[in-house]
Amino acid sequence: MAARRLTAVALLIGFSLAMGQPQQKRRVAVLNFDYGTIRSGVAAIFGTDVDVGTGISDMLVEELVKGGSYSVIERKALDKILAEQNFSNSDRADPATAARIGRLLGVDAIIVGSITQFGRDDRNVGLGGFGRSLGKYGLGGTSVRSAKAVVAVTARLVNVETGEVLAVATGNGESKRSGTSLLGAGGSSGAAGGGVVDMRSTNFANTILGEATRNAVQQLAQQLNANAGRIEVKARPIEGLVADVSGSTVVINVGTRAGVRPGMVLSVRRVGREIKDPATGRVIRRVEETLGTLTITEADEESAVGTFTGAAAPKVGDTVKN
Repeated sequence: MAARRLTAVALLIGFSLAMGQPQQKRRVAVLNFDYGTIRSGVAAIFGTDVDVGTGISDMLVEELVKGGSYSVIERKALDKILAEQNFSNSDRADPATAARIGRLLGVDAIIVGSITQFGRDDRNVGLGGFGRSLGKYGLGGTSVRSAKAVVAVTARLVNVETGEVLAVATGNGESKRSGTSLLGAGGSSGAAGGGVVDMRSTNFANTILGEATRNAVQQLAQQLNANAGRIEVKARPIEGLVADVSGSTVVINVGTRAGVRPGMVLSVRRVGREIKDPATGRVIRRVEETLGTLTITEADEESAVGTFTGAAAPKVGDTVKN
């Protein structure tokens, strides 16, 4: 009986400790959503070609960050990789290409998606007396029938190591209100000058199209948050070099792209001697001396700063590993 009580107490303590440990967030990147199938309709709504794929992506990033299951990479880091690699929009939709982009960014998974519907919930909207139809988009007019806005989006969660699609999510949003203009009935979307509309703005959110868009994105985020556990977080080998030393403050030449995070403790080492193959002269082993540890205090995409603790002071060129 006593043994059973001890076992129960041990299990309770273990459970309490586990509950007290914060869950590690999955690091993801969200690619701009493809909107090729609804592009002509978007141009009809805004009067010009507006990149609603980027707008949907930005809205989804906001929802995922609020959800707390993911750490989402900044857009500037994503845009930089896409520009360097020159991936076409069609290539990005391919899971294998998306996985490659994810590996370059150093994320655990990548989210790719598309917009399949973006407009009105009817197809018989026109301008009375003018003898022409505006299709399902309904830009306004004295004889345009009131209708609701509808938006449909899909997304895939892709494993960056294998290219496997881990989960599929869908969002179908519909405005609660009706109106004769998608960009009216409660607000203005703002000008679409240069093909840019801030879909995260209050102005857009107050339109019936903005209301439907937000509903669709929130559904998408909820499903992606529910599938966060399908992403396996793997420890990545980190290898870098000391770039600068100022007292106990050390700067290294690897950052978040390589998996470095604030709070991480790395080993600082110095190569003592190299062992060469006597037949070829090629270095086959390097013997390293451990100098101490580096606790990371801040990190950006390409570098990190930490506090060094150890007996021997590091110098530029020393190696840093996990």
